[in-house]
Amino acid sequence: MPFPGSQQHDTVGLAWSIDRYRLLFRLLGLLLIAAPLLSLWRKSRIFGKAVISLLVIFYCTVFYFFNYRFEADKMFDQPSTVRFAGAADNTIAANKLVIGVVINNEAKAYPIQLIGYHHQVRDSFGGTPVMITYCTVCRTGRVFSPLVGGATENFRLVGMDHFNAMFEDASTGSWWQQATGTAVAGPLKNAQLAELPSAQLTLGEWLRLHPDSRILQPDTIYKKRYASLADYDNGSIKGDLEHRDSSSWKAKSWVVGLRSGDKTRAYDWDLLVSHPLIEDTIGSLPVVLLLSDDTSSFHVWVRQAQGLTLSFQRMPGQPFLTDTNTRSQWDLNGLCVSGKLKDQQLQSVQAYQEFWHSWSHFHPSTTVYKL
Repeated sequence: MPFPGSQQHDTVGLAWSIDRYRLLFRLLGLLLIAAPLLSLWRKSRIFGKAVISLLVIFYCTVFYFFNYRFEADKMFDQPSTVRFAGAADNTIAANKLVIGVVINNEAKAYPIQLIGYHHQVRDSFGGTPVMITYCTVCRTGRVFSPLVGGATENFRLVGMDHFNAMFEDASTGSWWQQATGTAVAGPLKNAQLAELPSAQLTLGEWLRLHPDSRILQPDTIYKKRYASLADYDNGSIKGDLEHRDSSSWKAKSWVVGLRSGDKTRAYDWDLLVSHPLIEDTIGSLPVVLLLSDDTSSFHVWVRQAQGLTLSFQRMPGQPFLTDTNTRSQWDLNGLCVSGKLKDQQLQSVQAYQEFWHSWSHFHPSTTVYKL
């Protein structure tokens, strides 16, 4: 858990070992204090016995809360019901951020305000199991296949490492990073969960792309918990762990992170707001980043079609892009709607909006984009 100083050091292996043998440590501790307390009890008068009794009661209370009530998966429960609605019956506002997923031609949207509290939601697409995860302290949304060794695994939130949510699998007790899907401690150390494609954007933008999508609805049991994240999407939430730093390249500044092979790059969110169309090349991959008119949704595509590396421009207010190579027009779904390249579709690139401290920690060799 994020106590002062506990997240800055690489001690997860030690923490896992202590956790595995916690029963032994508790028994040893009990043996060390039981005999002296019993001896003191016998020698004490009524007042002394009362003080010792109060201390024991206080210790038992603290023990209960820290070892049971304050466990991560009990502080952030899983939803009791996972309920979806179509656009007509949906109760989530159009300007709320979602993690969108399409598998087997089925589209679903998971509001960040909801999964940010739960940290993970389990679901399936036509029999394909998925694990939708979100860590509000890192601003990381990831979607994984929960298959480990060919079998569906169950995970519980167990704590944090470098301010990133960490999950424990039920079979081996290994600990897995949410930001990378990598097991960092336990028998499965260095194993990797398969990541599935996802997108972060507003619900309105997602429904524009996928009008038949179903949207995860709030579990009414957690109404107050969801309300605590009402201002999370725009970064104005109170609290140092989740509040946005509006200046650039600070720990809590927003960036868009991209990967291409072993290359990673971060793009300052403030720069993207002021320059909604950014073209770049990561390694050998030419990309284009587009910020939507809502200034909250973003798209990243490979800017290639029919062997051409394209360059784009967009006039303010126009609902399309124009490539300077052929003067073809492309809609904001990355589909060419007129011109020489009509019906060509730009390939999407997995991209993440994230706090700079998270992206830079989990991608230490990242470069940063500058105009």
